[in-house]
Amino acid sequence: MAAQEATKVLLVDDDEIVLDHLGKSIFAAGYQVLTAPDSGTALASMQKDFAPIVILDVNLPDMDGLALCRTIRRQSYPGYTYVMLYSAKDGDADVLAGLDAGADDYISKRTPRSQLISRLRTAQRILSLEHSLRTLVESREQEARTDHLTGAYNRRFLFQQLSRELAAAQRSQGELSVLVLDFDHFSEVNDRYGHAAGDSALKEVVKRIHGSLRRNGDWCARMGGDEFSVVLPQTNAADAKFMAETLRNAIEESPIRTGTGIVRMTVSIGASSLSAITDRESITAEQLLDLADQSLYKSKDAGRNRVTALSKVDPAGSQ
Repeated sequence: MAAQEATKVLLVDDDEIVLDHLGKSIFAAGYQVLTAPDSGTALASMQKDFAPIVILDVNLPDMDGLALCRTIRRQSYPGYTYVMLYSAKDGDADVLAGLDAGADDYISKRTPRSQLISRLRTAQRILSLEHSLRTLVESREQEARTDHLTGAYNRRFLFQQLSRELAAAQRSQGELSVLVLDFDHFSEVNDRYGHAAGDSALKEVVKRIHGSLRRNGDWCARMGGDEFSVVLPQTNAADAKFMAETLRNAIEESPIRTGTGIVRMTVSIGASSLSAITDRESITAEQLLDLADQSLYKSKDAGRNRVTALSKVDPAGSQ
């Protein structure tokens, strides 16, 4: 297994001797070292090659260290930035001013190098804890919006995000389409092959849906049971129908292997689009889904394994 990449430390000081000597000590302690002689260079370096630990002098030629610290706190970076002020000005008032500016630590230039390295180790541990906490929060947020069986988004996320997509499309006069998919005779799969086979079929179908979606903005959610929705931002009615046929073919074209047998699946699909709504400004996410669901039932009534697209509707939703 490859060794973990050394943590990057950015040193900011207009004194070349300090940059050289301090940089060598930090490098010898196992860190990657980047240097900058002034605030402007430091900020450019952070955008180009992010360093999670920044050690900066208070006295800099273009912007003092306190102002640079405040600027770093306002910037957006891939992770938390641990800022250490490193200065010969080490009175109580200086330290308090540095911490008030957003610094995580304040170190006197009279501090022995061994103590500086020790403080760097502390910074690294704090960053590691922060990364672990952020990863845990992101994982829990992902779990809260994901269907555990299939990996598609869940019903709660569907209504929340579709409302956002719809509002954006209405503001920009853009396009938005929704597909609702339902498996044909899915109960027969569970009865004949067992619920484990049904679960396998659901997971495989979602894989085929994801494999057929062509743009990063398109996404799929499980509405419940064997019913799914696909949201297609910036997609008009004609393109939505084409995508629906693509999905239908992807599911029908080859059987699904499960632990108890080979299952052949087809789906019926209904499509609705903003471009088919007479008064598109008054439609809600729930109504857009309901119109797709009405089209789905027309597909079912017409013999299943087919796509039905929404025709023109008035603001009340009557077709």
